[in-house]
Amino acid sequence: MPQVSIVVPCRNERSHIEASIRSILAQETPPGGFECLVADGCSDDGTREVLARLAAEDPRLRVVDNPGRIVSTGLNAAIRASAGAIIIRMDAHTEYAPDYVRRCVEVLRETGAQNVGGPWVAVGEGRVSRAIAAAFQSPFAAGGARSHDPDYEGPVDAVYLGCWPREVLEQAGLFDEELVRNQDDELSLRLTRAGARLWQSPRIRSVYRPRNSLRALFRQYTQYGYWKVRVIQKHRVPASPRHLVPGAFVAALVGLPLLGLAWPPMFWVWGGMTGAYLLVVGVATVKTARAQGADLLPLLPAVFAGYHIGYGYGFLRGVVDFMVLRRGARGATARSPERLARHRRHGPGAASASSTSPQRQWPRAMCVS
Repeated sequence: MPQVSIVVPCRNERSHIEASIRSILAQETPPGGFECLVADGCSDDGTREVLARLAAEDPRLRVVDNPGRIVSTGLNAAIRASAGAIIIRMDAHTEYAPDYVRRCVEVLRETGAQNVGGPWVAVGEGRVSRAIAAAFQSPFAAGGARSHDPDYEGPVDAVYLGCWPREVLEQAGLFDEELVRNQDDELSLRLTRAGARLWQSPRIRSVYRPRNSLRALFRQYTQYGYWKVRVIQKHRVPASPRHLVPGAFVAALVGLPLLGLAWPPMFWVWGGMTGAYLLVVGVATVKTARAQGADLLPLLPAVFAGYHIGYGYGFLRGVVDFMVLRRGARGATARSPERLARHRRHGPGAASASSTSPQRQWPRAMCVS
């Protein structure tokens, strides 16, 4: 019975999965040892074959089926199949310090917190990805979230990835399988509202690889904003007021000129708001470029706008779907920005093949090839 169970959700990660799993299996062993469970979301690109080969090489690795094919269902499948008293979540697109697992266990025991993790640190490859990573660490893009501060240690409202005592997750009811995105934030909100303490420590080190195009960044944050509305609707309260600001900004950006058609002074309000935003973007751009590289200066304004407007646009779409039209999570999934974007790129067949309603394609108990 290993002391620690590492759970990893994945789907169609052939180009990344072997390096990621080998780095996880090379972690310093914590007291009691560890196992690694990868929940494969019915991959059809060769990922499953790579995982089978790695599992044959190392008995600590096990592969479980995730017929739901989204992160929340994969995490829950892996947790239910695990044996450890401590659960650590890891992802295929993050690089970890060799002592990552050991440090998670240490901080969990030292602090007595119910969930611990390290700061969310982004490092880009290529100029656009570097600009996205640089803005990611800026308080202006992150809304002052402490999880983006690489030096902060202390209580937080959410941690990156996470490490929990098993009983904490079981008592909380695991991850919400309705959610395509934001399942981490929703679980953190559930825990904090129940009186749990979440703790961030810079000793727990990892590197996140962000998107490599402005279009991908916009799409990613549209999805985050969209599913954040479902989290707020479920709990009737936002985890933080900063989650409401981008939606309000985009609503004002679009709504004030329309109001100006009936009452012209609104054009002045719109101009003042837009000018103030551009001024703050300029200040944040210069400050970030000084710290991260002058070659990023031309890209950073568009990157900051991608974070804010993408999130705000997705948030407003979520308000319409979840709160105005009263669509449930399943119906909203069919209309989500992620699925509609896939439909436009690849046609209706691709959209239905990636549906989170697994009974259409897969038996509930297993994935098939």
